Amino acid sequence: MQTSLSAMSISPSAGQGLAADARSLDALKLAANGNDPKAVREAAKQFESLFMRELIKSMREATMKSGLLDSDGEKLGTDLLDQQFAVQLSGLPGGLTDAITRQLTQQMSGAAKAPTIALGAEAARIKPAANQRSFVEQHDDAAERVSRETGIPASFMIGQAGHETGWGRSEIRHRDGTPSHNLFGIKAGGSWTGPTVAVTTTEYIGGEPRKVTARFRAYDSYEESFRDYARLIGNSPRYEKARASVSSVSAYASELHRAGYATDPAYAAKLSRAIHTTLKIQRT
Repeated sequence: MQTSLSAMSISPSAGQGLAADARSLDALKLAANGNDPKAVREAAKQFESLFMRELIKSMREATMKSGLLDSDGEKLGTDLLDQQFAVQLSGLPGGLTDAITRQLTQQMSGAAKAPTIALGAEAARIKPAANQRSFVEQHDDAAERVSRETGIPASFMIGQAGHETGWGRSEIRHRDGTPSHNLFGIKAGGSWTGPTVAVTTTEYIGGEPRKVTARFRAYDSYEESFRDYARLIGNSPRYEKARASVSSVSAYASELHRAGYATDPAYAAKLSRAIHTTLKIQRT
């Protein structure tokens, strides 16, 4: 059974004390920096400890008092004892900490998700192939993790990766045939210090396709490729308008093309179709 934070019931005085001590649940969310699972659980444990402390305090206040132990010293000692009990009772398996951890994770993950993307009219005419479905399923988890951290929709990244690699059939590979894990055709410029791979590719020069040899970045995993792509789009001023267009497939694709991501004159239209294909697969 899952426990909702909004469903917890305590006395008015205990609730006021809890709010004052915890500085609200939002403050603890901030303490759970960067969606780190350990930090989220620690924040949840702190919240449970504060809750248990106020609950014990509320129970004490509900009992009859003799008046013999009402001195300031006795009150301080009782309060310290309550704190110790609260700490000992917090974080037990299956307890409130687990329920709060689940809810905090869900709330923070939901807040970080990219906006819902509307399917364009062209999506109705798209009939995804088996290899396209397989590609989307293969990379969906990694793309979602990067999306939650960066705000770039997973469907946009997977769609672009699908277009750049022919849905996995034309992936950039090393001479021995092993994958470079480069899903986005990102070249190895002068600032790149990691591994590289040289391949023949098509560049449009003066509007005409030309075969050239270029050196591309290589990664240890596909998720690393998604993260490098997200850094490129997120940190480069040239893609600022693309970053501001993540609510629209066509606008995002057009702004990437205008910023010079690719030299193909039809790149925006091709990318838009690839993203709509990904969206359709994800929603069926």
